[in-house]
Amino acid sequence: MINHNGALKASNTPLFSVHNRGFLYGDAVFETLRFRQKHIHFWEDHYFRLMAAMRIFRMQIPMEFTPEFLEQECLRVIDAQTKSAPSWRLRLTVYREDGGAYLPTSKAVGYAIEAKPLETDSYSFKDTYRVDLFKDYYIQKSMLSTLKSTNKALHVIGSIFMQEQGFDNGIVVNDAKEIVEFLNGNLFVVQDGVLRTPPLSSGCLDGIIRKQLLRLAKKHNLPYEEADISPFDLQKVQEIFMTNAVVGVQPVSYYRRTTYTHIHTKRFQQLLKEAVNSVQGN
Repeated sequence: MINHNGALKASNTPLFSVHNRGFLYGDAVFETLRFRQKHIHFWEDHYFRLMAAMRIFRMQIPMEFTPEFLEQECLRVIDAQTKSAPSWRLRLTVYREDGGAYLPTSKAVGYAIEAKPLETDSYSFKDTYRVDLFKDYYIQKSMLSTLKSTNKALHVIGSIFMQEQGFDNGIVVNDAKEIVEFLNGNLFVVQDGVLRTPPLSSGCLDGIIRKQLLRLAKKHNLPYEEADISPFDLQKVQEIFMTNAVVGVQPVSYYRRTTYTHIHTKRFQQLLKEAVNSVQGN
């Protein structure tokens, strides 16, 4: 079942016309959420990121779009599922209503929420994870690049390319040839015990798990910094890992004949799990 503007419908129900602006122009923003034991992980951060993206897209935010309303709309989708799962991946998409060309005729929005089952109860990662640099296209160093929008052509093309080359993921760079992120998540490295991640000014996604890890590093007095990272730096560091809302933390095993340890990565994965469990009261 899916939730389309408050109505629960079968997942194979047609929802949009060919005039949908998300389809025509990528005029939509979204959040990918992880749900477990009646809780959406880090819901408040997801909500405020969604509202910020809608404002930047100059969408009209409905009065009913409160944190409580949208959370309940997400939970309704979970309750309507006909099968059980240890946890769920939710996608909340907000699109601008039909009308116009590049210039829309309305700022009003609609929304759709879908759920897919996950196999694991908690965050988990692959033991072997091979990555390489994706250099065919570059991320722009701008605020638009930090948003979770449906304008993701580079990430789609890069993901296909990396699969064809036998890699699990790709690392993208910006127009200044600086490391930005993975194709489906933020990038962190550990060098001499210091956690480093590219700053938002690099054009990287303003990721929710990225935000949590920086908070956890500060809370536990672990050295960290937001700093530019060059492709050459990646073969000098001791650890590289990817973060996103579904996986949590995924350590990298191999990059260009370089292998990495996972000592700090596993610690951050554990701290993230503890942060989730403390909210859920487990």
